[in-house]
Amino acid sequence: MEYIIFLLLGIGVGTFGTLVGIGGGLILVPFFIFFMSDGCIYPYFKTAAQIVGTSLFVVFTNALSGTIAYVRQKRVFYHAAVPFAIATLPGAFLGSYAADRFTGKSLDFYYGCFLFCMAALMYWNNTRKKDSSAAMEIEPGFTYNRPLGIICSGGVGFIASMFGIGGGIIHVPLMVYVLGFPTHIATATSQFVLAVSSSIGLVSHAILDHVIWLPALCIGAGAAMGAQIGARISKQTKPRTILVLLSLAVFAVAVRLIYMGM
Repeated sequence: MEYIIFLLLGIGVGTFGTLVGIGGGLILVPFFIFFMSDGCIYPYFKTAAQIVGTSLFVVFTNALSGTIAYVRQKRVFYHAAVPFAIATLPGAFLGSYAADRFTGKSLDFYYGCFLFCMAALMYWNNTRKKDSSAAMEIEPGFTYNRPLGIICSGGVGFIASMFGIGGGIIHVPLMVYVLGFPTHIATATSQFVLAVSSSIGLVSHAILDHVIWLPALCIGAGAAMGAQIGARISKQTKPRTILVLLSLAVFAVAVRLIYMGM
């Protein structure tokens, strides 16, 4: 029964994670805290670092499967995806070591504060102006601030590996609101960056014994399947709807985690 629950959880996480380009860690870390940490229904995780490391394994499988789907749809903008992904690698490696410093309550509180800020930023940007970035491909002559994107990606890699979220929750708003990417292109490109950065973070987490493999493999298999579903659904989903769903989900989870960590 646990295997089935983990598989279904993975499918749900993979579908939503790929739909909004976040890799699923946004949902998974709170789920692990609420239901699978020490003293809960399924007490698989004894430390905060194990929650982060196991989440990142699922983020990797989700991101890799989603990237394959988006590459087939020709929605990944490689001019940005490749340098952004490379820039995340040093931080992704170091973030796994920073995760060792978290206790249970400190992870709840700091992760909640981080999500609260991101939710407020996304919601404000999404409601103050109309979303006209519904394009499925980059228009000829499109320009963006590439150095700024590379610099920000370095920090994203560290934060993502430290919290086990993959980084899409930062990258998607960054590419849409700061760099001017169409939303559908941003989510697809974010998945590519996630696949690369999470692979490096996962290696260092595995070396530090932060991955609990039974739930990781079961949920990861489901996430890989869900990623294909999410990529297909995204074709029929309005960009504005994607960002509203993302901001509301982040806000709800953030409030709960901050309360738990106080």
